[in-house]
Amino acid sequence: MIPFLKPNIVKKELFLKYLEQIEESRIYSNYGPLNTLFENRIISEFFNGVGSALTVANATVGLMTAISLLKRKGAKYAVMPSFTFAATPLAAMWCGLEPYFIDIKEDNWSADESRINDTIKKLGDKVAIVIPYATFGNNINLSYYTKLHESGVPVVVDAAASFGSSVDGVHFGAGFPGCVIYSFHATKSFGIGEGGLVYSGNDSLTSRIRIAGNFGFIETRESIVQGLNSKMCEMLAAVGLATLDVYLQKIGIRENLYNYYVDIIHKNDMLNNGWRVQKLEGRVVHQFMPILCPEGKSNNEYVNKLGRKNIQARTYFNPTCHKHTVFENFSHDALEVTERVAERVISLPLWEEMHNEEISEVVHELINKT
Repeated sequence: MIPFLKPNIVKKELFLKYLEQIEESRIYSNYGPLNTLFENRIISEFFNGVGSALTVANATVGLMTAISLLKRKGAKYAVMPSFTFAATPLAAMWCGLEPYFIDIKEDNWSADESRINDTIKKLGDKVAIVIPYATFGNNINLSYYTKLHESGVPVVVDAAASFGSSVDGVHFGAGFPGCVIYSFHATKSFGIGEGGLVYSGNDSLTSRIRIAGNFGFIETRESIVQGLNSKMCEMLAAVGLATLDVYLQKIGIRENLYNYYVDIIHKNDMLNNGWRVQKLEGRVVHQFMPILCPEGKSNNEYVNKLGRKNIQARTYFNPTCHKHTVFENFSHDALEVTERVAERVISLPLWEEMHNEEISEVVHELINKT
């Protein structure tokens, strides 16, 4: 069996020293000292001291708190791609909004900015917020979204798999005036079991979200905003701190595995035979290996083919969100590119203990005609 994902959370020996600090402090939650240290190290080591961040129990609740505080009052729609994980539209729904699904671009599979412009012109003040997705950890261009946010249309970026991704040494999202949400789920590259991070270049915004994530409390324990409990416990912060200690090594391992996939794809001349890979920007921390099968073929055909050889693969994202039962009655753009990509996308195995020989086997079985 070659599994699709094989989470590799740091071993207990690496985080025991942090757990001992919890025993000494007897503080287990409520933005404790390890959470504070974790947040400060992230800003210092990955964002060069720019902006601020707060930990959350998971990325979905991070999306919810950010959307709730930033959405335009009286507006109705949360504009987002349909080619995203269900957490994105679900978070918007929990904030009282309706998802409005738009199409993606052919090359990097992220939201098509021209379609966002068209939708904003069409819906006007009914647009409460825009939620782009940094597809599979890619570094999407945030300059457009910065201008959009500063024009008065709030933006929250779903960057679930992007923690550690960068362009020219600058971490994805650094300085962004809206919010960027990262996931620390066990299956992510920065996996600590569960949890997430809310980042913003606007310190006052993260301060407000911190209050909202603690029941809307201020020091008098009076709720001043609609809040909930989004806090990460100290145990997870301990695992997070230990992961920071080795994360650059993890990034390098995943990068090497991805590059080996690309080498094998080129050696087998797959790109000249209808296969396509995602256009990437900068340095991406790879969660898995996404690829499009040739036009006219079905991704499920290849997933089943690999399965018969005990190789697990997935079809993120097929079905896309607008086809899920809970979302199917919501409005959407014409989704031609989304439909084409969803029918062809295959997510291939990639995990840190994987060997090059296993990658060769995956690609061999993928294109084997027998």
